[in-house]
Amino acid sequence: MRKSVYWGLAIFYFCIASANAALSPESRPHRNPVDWVNPLMGTDSKYSLSNGNTYPAIALPWGMNFWTPQTGKMGNGWIYTYSADQIRGIKQTHQPSPWMNDYGQFSLMPVTGKLKFREDDRASWFNHKSEKATPYYYSVYLADYEVLTEVTPTERAAMFRFTFPETDSAFIVIDAMDKGSFVHIIDDRTVIGYSSKNSGGVPANFKNYFVISFDTPITFTATFDGEELHKGRVAMEGEHAGAVIGFRTDHKQVVSAKVASSFISIEQAWTNLRSEIGEDNFDGIKSTAYDRWNDVLGKFSVGSGNVDQVRTFYSCLYRSVLFPRKFYEYDKDGAVMHYSPYNGKVLPGYMFTDTGFWDTFRSLFPLLNLVYPEVAEHMQNGLVNAYQESGWLPEWASPGLRDIMIGNNSVSVVTDGYLKLGEKADYDIHTLYEAAEKVLNNPGPLTAVGRAGAEHYHQLGYIPSDSNLRGSVARTLEYAYNDFTMMQLAKLLNKPDEVIRHYRQRSLNYRNVFDKETNLVRGRKSDGTFDSPFDPFDWGGNTFTEGNAWHWTWSVFHDIEGLKQLMGGERDFLQQLDTIFNLSTRFGLGGRNNPIHEMREMQVVNMGQYAHGNQPIQHMIYLYGYTAEPWKGQYWVRETMDRLYHAGPDGYCGDEDNGQTSAWYVFSALGFYPVCPGTDQYVLGSPLFEEITIELPDEKVLRIDAPHNNADTRYVDEVCWNGQSYSKMYVTHQQLLEGGVLQFNVADKPNKERKPTVKDYPYSLSLE
Repeated sequence: MRKSVYWGLAIFYFCIASANAALSPESRPHRNPVDWVNPLMGTDSKYSLSNGNTYPAIALPWGMNFWTPQTGKMGNGWIYTYSADQIRGIKQTHQPSPWMNDYGQFSLMPVTGKLKFREDDRASWFNHKSEKATPYYYSVYLADYEVLTEVTPTERAAMFRFTFPETDSAFIVIDAMDKGSFVHIIDDRTVIGYSSKNSGGVPANFKNYFVISFDTPITFTATFDGEELHKGRVAMEGEHAGAVIGFRTDHKQVVSAKVASSFISIEQAWTNLRSEIGEDNFDGIKSTAYDRWNDVLGKFSVGSGNVDQVRTFYSCLYRSVLFPRKFYEYDKDGAVMHYSPYNGKVLPGYMFTDTGFWDTFRSLFPLLNLVYPEVAEHMQNGLVNAYQESGWLPEWASPGLRDIMIGNNSVSVVTDGYLKLGEKADYDIHTLYEAAEKVLNNPGPLTAVGRAGAEHYHQLGYIPSDSNLRGSVARTLEYAYNDFTMMQLAKLLNKPDEVIRHYRQRSLNYRNVFDKETNLVRGRKSDGTFDSPFDPFDWGGNTFTEGNAWHWTWSVFHDIEGLKQLMGGERDFLQQLDTIFNLSTRFGLGGRNNPIHEMREMQVVNMGQYAHGNQPIQHMIYLYGYTAEPWKGQYWVRETMDRLYHAGPDGYCGDEDNGQTSAWYVFSALGFYPVCPGTDQYVLGSPLFEEITIELPDEKVLRIDAPHNNADTRYVDEVCWNGQSYSKMYVTHQQLLEGGVLQFNVADKPNKERKPTVKDYPYSLSLE
């Protein structure tokens, strides 16, 4: 007894001493945050196996336009792959993922010697040793043409710098892509045009207009339509238009180009060019972009950690602040306006796009709400406009409504935003409440918009597996959670008790697809019988979406205590959690002829049925924090960070998915994670660094300390909050916003004597 008292006092005084230390980090990396970022992280991917499915996005945070080297052919969603050895152009892209593909794209490609304009003919060999990729600047030596090509971005514009050899045949090919395009060389320094190439989700009048202004007089002009070149012709409109301009250059002569685009008009593209570049030069734009990235990434300051960990952290943070992208522009008077990807009109106000809420509601939007609330507020304004212009909340926007994935997780994004941004946030929450009610109670114009199968769900309390909807169990679980977030929003807005009770009751519908015989969720027919035979390793089919029963059983974010009770109590719940990592890596095809890449990505990492490369199970490790054995979660969260992430081309273990998989790492490195967006709690895990600080609104600073933390000390002996021993397994949003010191005292062995009780567990609906 005396020994335990002595140990408790020792921990208490250690916490006090650490909390009294200055909040500023004692040691910081000797670089600025953006210097740690590797945009090539995740680019070593292919259709059959994703190590991220990313491309190097040369852009500003949340920028309207990204630029990237194009190694793939036109229309190939794998724009840039690390294993490629040829580049076809430097492309303006709006692609959120290879599966969604691109829209509104065009490219610039320098060529010397014999004129080559077709994409395969003009492709040049390159090597990563002569390539430099940063978020704010990209350069590559195009060996076939002896041209150093550089680009640096603004939000809606960019500057290029081409360093040519001495030649009388230096060319730049401007490819406006197929599916309808236009180019016009309007004078000896200027090219304008548009691209209407897209992959769906656009109105009939969609175009991306561009202007390109060169600092060197053009001495050769040509245009092309597909395969045919027309020398001397200055304008082309057709299925596949492009332009070729030429110069006479001296040795190492630099030709610069200012490029801007607009979804509104050519005139607006000129406005964007003047306002974002004006008379500035390449180095000035590059410096401004560098500073902007440091401002955004610099909200986090890592005071320890090895080089690989710091690089991975900031590379993941970089991916977390790219999407959703700004889809708005400023008129000549500085007023915010946008081309609507929903109705094709030019309207006032904010608009964002290129995000799938099925992925990003989980941790990406909670990260923005916590650290970047001003941008998150603009995104909520954009959702108001999206609803007013389309009649619905998007679930996957790129740039307009897309028919992919399941659930009504837009309601989670709305609720979590209002809960955390607060009443002072300047947007119309009442319109968003109206929108949420509509999508939760009505099927929409697309299967993925509104609530598909609403009549079944509202009548039976689940989506039956013998309906015509695939993913019946997955839909039921997501609908129940989405109803919970609606209940939370109704509470925040003081809606009538009967409305709150209605959504509360529906949020318990997850129980209707739980099979107590197997302690897993399972497909259920309209007559109430469970599907038989049942293989819990089987992916997809009529019951699951991108996963199997072992993955989806845990998607009861809002009522983990209720899930425990269904399983027979905490001991059985823990046993089922443990089982995930002890199972084989086998999978069933779910009626498919061949495996999908997510199956292989689970299989090859050898972590049982833990499929971190896909979203449904990414929160599961943190569910140990709802039990008396949190040390097991501490082990696995660090194991996942250490084993499945690094800042190299194969640095992810599956699709990065618009910041979600990256935001998981960012939160986990901090030592907590938002298991249930729509509540104000973050479940504690095991931090990665000895010290990290976060700049929060109102000049508040949160410091997270883990003294002597290293690769071997993944277990948490004790948590202190502002010097006081802290027993809860979560921290609240308001706690974090107030700033202070969150300290983890870590060890190389689990503290099995530290056994939280129900009063310390994170939120569950059944505990209300």
